[in-house]
Amino acid sequence: MLSGHNLYLVALSLAIAVLGGYTGLGLAGRILGKTDLQRRALLVGATVVLSTGIWTMHFIGMLAAPLPADTAYLVLPTIVSFLICALVVGMSIFFVVGSRPGTLGTALAALLLGVGICSMHYVGIHGLAGPFTIEHDPWKVLLSVVIAIATAYGALRIFLDPQVGLRLAISAVAFGLAVSGMHYTAMWGMHVVPASAGHDMAMMAASLQMSSQLVSLVVACLCFLVTAGFLLFLLPDQWGRADSPPALNSTEGAEIAVPRAMEREASPMQPQPGRIERIPVESGGATQFIPVGDVRSIRADAHYTWVHDGHRERMCGWSISGAEAALDPTIFIRVHRSHIVALPHVTLVRKEGDAAVVELDGANPHQAPVSRARVAEVKARLGLTRSSAV
Repeated sequence: MLSGHNLYLVALSLAIAVLGGYTGLGLAGRILGKTDLQRRALLVGATVVLSTGIWTMHFIGMLAAPLPADTAYLVLPTIVSFLICALVVGMSIFFVVGSRPGTLGTALAALLLGVGICSMHYVGIHGLAGPFTIEHDPWKVLLSVVIAIATAYGALRIFLDPQVGLRLAISAVAFGLAVSGMHYTAMWGMHVVPASAGHDMAMMAASLQMSSQLVSLVVACLCFLVTAGFLLFLLPDQWGRADSPPALNSTEGAEIAVPRAMEREASPMQPQPGRIERIPVESGGATQFIPVGDVRSIRADAHYTWVHDGHRERMCGWSISGAEAALDPTIFIRVHRSHIVALPHVTLVRKEGDAAVVELDGANPHQAPVSRARVAEVKARLGLTRSSAV
């Protein structure tokens, strides 16, 4: 399959795909628990890094291939291939992170991602220009599509599974195999057939082109950006917390301050202090009520909150501090300045650096972050000892 390829560039292409996957999926995983603006920024960052990793891997693979020396690259198909990649990756990540789907939803996201990777590849391939034509083996085209979809499903499934240790690293490797496996299988089924001297010369002359040397320079810059993004992602979170309030003593379970922006205006639907039986939510232009026993988590969003009942999130007019005051403190706990969870529905606790993440049960299980100031209290409330691994 790799006969005639430069094996050093092949190895580099795989490494770039894995590094891009690790950084992009890592950014996507941090969307949980952020403000609306932060979530949008992280989604854009994840999309850019993942699509850049895919596109860069593709063109490193092209440079590694034994193509004719006078091969040029048409600019328009090359740019279109990147846009296809960015669009599909962005849609897949938005769907997976936004709804945390089950098996069927993950399969649909993998189908979209795999077909997008293949589309990017074949559009990019037909951006090659020279005195030759390109032919494809239909069965190997089909095999490349199957490889892309199957490995993309594995990457997304591992990424969403909180019980898999080192899941980000493993999902990044699976993502790298999805991209590179598809590419080199497709290259295996591609045949460059010499054509007559006048073949497509008029079209080539009228098209904007890039030489192999210029493509090499662009790819080298993108390799640097992907690697730099990977290294920056590995920096501890504390490097970016200069404007954060001082850490609270995690052994004391101290109260977490709520930003003033969340307390500035009274909500149009304020809860009454004390224990309540139902929480009002907005759905389909009407107000509905969720029994407190069905509530898994409550997430702050500016002056409002989103209530998750194990199936989906719906908007509530209460502020996060108002919800905390109204709910039974023996059942609900403020685990983060923007999250409240119902302890009876916690099925998993996982350490992430100095902080942690809990998973809540339901038809669509979801996660909530635990700030490092609350880790000790959450462990104690769940009956975990200090020696227990989170």
